[in-house]
Amino acid sequence: MQWGLPWPGAEVAAEAEKAGASAFCAGEFADHNAYLTTGEMVGATERAMVGPGIAYAFARSPFVHASALRQLSRQAPGRLFLGLGSGTRRMNTDWFAVPATEPVRRMADLVAAVRAYLHAENGERVVNEGEFYPINAAIKAPVLGRLDIPILLGAFNRRMIRTAGQIADGVLGHGLFTDRWWSEVVNPELAESASAAGRDTTEPRRWGWLITAINEDDPDRARRDARLQIAFYLTVKTYDTFAELHGWQKETAEIREAFRRGDIDAMAAAVTDEILHAIALCGTRAEARDQLAARKVLPDLAFLSTPAFMVGERRRAAYATESIRLMAG
Repeated sequence: MQWGLPWPGAEVAAEAEKAGASAFCAGEFADHNAYLTTGEMVGATERAMVGPGIAYAFARSPFVHASALRQLSRQAPGRLFLGLGSGTRRMNTDWFAVPATEPVRRMADLVAAVRAYLHAENGERVVNEGEFYPINAAIKAPVLGRLDIPILLGAFNRRMIRTAGQIADGVLGHGLFTDRWWSEVVNPELAESASAAGRDTTEPRRWGWLITAINEDDPDRARRDARLQIAFYLTVKTYDTFAELHGWQKETAEIREAFRRGDIDAMAAAVTDEILHAIALCGTRAEARDQLAARKVLPDLAFLSTPAFMVGERRRAAYATESIRLMAG
């Protein structure tokens, strides 16, 4: 398994590259932009793959996605990837003020339109005959030329995973993914959809996240932080099918009730040892190493994701450093 990190800053990233990190990714929220962070990563890394992981797909037009990638590619040729996520319906309508209907079909059309801009050669008209993103652009300036940048979809449930297998370069899995979710949902859906599209079933990339919280001095605190991150994710109804597959409906209901009360301790307590160890690498470095060895179905490339819910910047930086030491052996 190759490994990487959500962007930890230039100083930690230099240590991570020396230790063998293959990639860094940039998320986004109201106070940070995935493409601006990717620009920072381009300037502060030497060999690792870098890119949004994820950028909100529908918040930007295909032109904006592609032009950002074209500019970044000048400084990091061959090192870029693009991870796209649909976001929730409410985020799209209430935050981004963009349509959110038919997110799976919309995502497929967006990928085609972004590729139309990335694959266009000088002198060609950029065309996408899409349902949501019809494009017919005559770009006269000699600024084009084919760029093959992998596009991965942030996909959790079956329909978006199938879309990734059909039209994208792979899937960027969620930090909640367990061995069972990979083996019973993600891998079969990717293979079947790729085959139906006439693709080699091994072609789609399988990237993902592993929640990682290591603290040699206070492993109980690390385990609690990992529990809180898992609990925060499980407050979202999108993940109901995940809870149902594992038989974790009762625990998920307890987490959501505690969240409604604002009871952080109860949220953490509702994440049982079974749930914790099926999802996260946490505790001491030796414990995390054993947990990693026990995982039977891992992504091709895993971003070791430090907890963010109720965790300060200093502790996140410490967790990132411990993640590097874990992988460096």
